[in-house]
Amino acid sequence: MSKGKLAKFADMARYENVFQYPYSVVEHVPFEMKGHWHEQYFHNDNPIVLELGCGKGEYTVELAKLYPQMDFIGVDIKGARMWTGATQAIQEGLRNVAFLRTNIEIIERFFSEDEVQEIWLTFSDPQMKNPRKRLTSTYFMCRYRKFLRDYGVIHLKTDSNFLFTYTTYMVEKNHLPVLFRTEDLYSQDTLDSLTSLQDPSTPNRLDPNVLNIQTYYEKMWLERGLNIRYMKFCLPRKGELQEPDVEIELDEYRSFHRSKRSSKETSK
Repeated sequence: MSKGKLAKFADMARYENVFQYPYSVVEHVPFEMKGHWHEQYFHNDNPIVLELGCGKGEYTVELAKLYPQMDFIGVDIKGARMWTGATQAIQEGLRNVAFLRTNIEIIERFFSEDEVQEIWLTFSDPQMKNPRKRLTSTYFMCRYRKFLRDYGVIHLKTDSNFLFTYTTYMVEKNHLPVLFRTEDLYSQDTLDSLTSLQDPSTPNRLDPNVLNIQTYYEKMWLERGLNIRYMKFCLPRKGELQEPDVEIELDEYRSFHRSKRSSKETSK
């Protein structure tokens, strides 16, 4: 029988790889490790990578196993879910993994300028009715700029056509450099491109390791015939960011076990 929420929260409170600072806490207790993750937790100078909205943390853990020369931090507000990845990391002795339980809206309070090299957004809620809450919106991009290195990399992996299309328009409108983009990550065309794109001198290459991690829900969506979309782009620090003003067809909610809540067909 799996542990209940109270037992999981008790575990999380004593885990050395978990830091819990929801909005209600960080307002009164500043995060002293901001700018000091390398020396105070990881004890190395390896690049730091964030997974925002990490859920159970399984993707964060698998990335850490694939890239031992990098440090990974999974961020989410749902502590009971995060317990799964945090527990696995401890059991497997992964020292390059940490978890931060907080609101992503205040993510800039936990990292200093240039402290983070890459960001992963894996199967984020598309927030079709609220552009401000989309993790690829300019609202969040401006926050990422405060700690992501100049031209740092952002990975978007999603089953949502809406979020992928919105992000495509946002990237195009702001002329952000796209390193790789595919609307079907596991298609034969994408697999065929691996051979030609592995030359280190080719900037628009796809790391084959991206194909090696599939979460429980990703496998479920693939079985339902949903395409997995992936985009890898850079975020320059300078320049005013603008929201795209384009109507986008809404998703059908097939991967969320619910039907459309209104008759609306498109959104910006």
